[in-house]
Amino acid sequence: LVPGFYAVSIHCCSVNGKSLCEPLLSVILSVCPMGSSSSRLFGTLAQPLNSAPLAKQHLFPEVNTDQDLDQDELTEVDPDQLLRECEEILQRRPARPHRDLVYLSHAAPAHLQHNPTIRVMQWNILAQALGEGKDGFIRCPLDALNWQERKYLILEEILTYRPDILCLQEVDHYYDTFQPIMSGLGYHGSFLAKPWSPCLDVEQNNGPDGCALFYRRSRFSLQATAHLRLSAMMLPTNQVAIVQTLTCRATGRQLCVAVTHLKARSGWERLRSAQGTDLLHSLRTITSQTAGGQNQVVSALPLVVCGDFNAEPSEDVYRRFRSSPLGLDSAYKLLSSDGQTEPPYTTWKIRPSGESCSTLDYIWYTQNALSVECLLDLPTEDQIGPDRLPSYHYPSDHLSLLCDISFRDEPHRLM
Repeated sequence: LVPGFYAVSIHCCSVNGKSLCEPLLSVILSVCPMGSSSSRLFGTLAQPLNSAPLAKQHLFPEVNTDQDLDQDELTEVDPDQLLRECEEILQRRPARPHRDLVYLSHAAPAHLQHNPTIRVMQWNILAQALGEGKDGFIRCPLDALNWQERKYLILEEILTYRPDILCLQEVDHYYDTFQPIMSGLGYHGSFLAKPWSPCLDVEQNNGPDGCALFYRRSRFSLQATAHLRLSAMMLPTNQVAIVQTLTCRATGRQLCVAVTHLKARSGWERLRSAQGTDLLHSLRTITSQTAGGQNQVVSALPLVVCGDFNAEPSEDVYRRFRSSPLGLDSAYKLLSSDGQTEPPYTTWKIRPSGESCSTLDYIWYTQNALSVECLLDLPTEDQIGPDRLPSYHYPSDHLSLLCDISFRDEPHRLM
């Protein structure tokens, strides 16, 4: 075992910015460059990647994909200017649903100077290839899914709320869109594709979809990254997770953040449960802090887990997360009157098989180490509209989730 690396089923790992990755599959994935854009800023940001075709990418590259692009090749972007540009390009579309930030009355006030809140966003943004080619959103006009405008709707949502940590699923435009843009906005990004992405079955796809994790460089420094391929009954599956250990620059305290996307569809409940169990086992290993050279666990790092779990709260995988030794709780339960009930939906769509209104997306957090200060409310049924999601005014079939969290005072600091 290499010192400093996690003793879990990790396929690609980096510590303190140094990567140790070995290609595990011989699959070569073609990544097509983004099409031309009328946006001056957007075109400038995409320039480094469009100037040289991204011909081929290994599923688990030997190069460190967590490293930012060369800063000399990137244009630093004013987020306000880019937001105005998004709004200008989207003028012909109806406005996105207005959503309020709900501040929790029971939340302890954050000591902003030495313990500023951390804004976390979770979002399945809908893979472009799946939206146009496989998902069958029969009430969504095909023109509403046009990438040349839909990408601005996604960016507008991100720029409106400006998270410190951004967790995305179904990302199939990472290298040509999100990596250069988010890096220009001051974020560090990491991406892990599904081993066998369904996007590759769609003609003129842009490569595989996967999970992406971004954090704001001004707020955090990276300590370690783990790329996981989730297993079920000791067998590798098609689902993945990214886990990063970050140090908060303001407090000096560490935070572990994970993003995942579990198996979709009804009938796969047992597989999702097994994948969740595997992820929890890895997270427990990663977050455990030992005393010196001994194996005795003395503390665990605070943890945030974001993801599209494809599981309602009634499923076994949800119960496993809720009752795990990691002490996790679901942030969005705090929007309910009793503080114990998940929202009625995080995704609402109409397919040939019928209408589906479900709660599948979650932000889990270590409740004894982190405090939730506020949450982004969900749009109403009227705001979503009769044709549901996606639509001209919302780019995905899943709603974004967002919360502000802060570190709770450590026991020794209260003495």
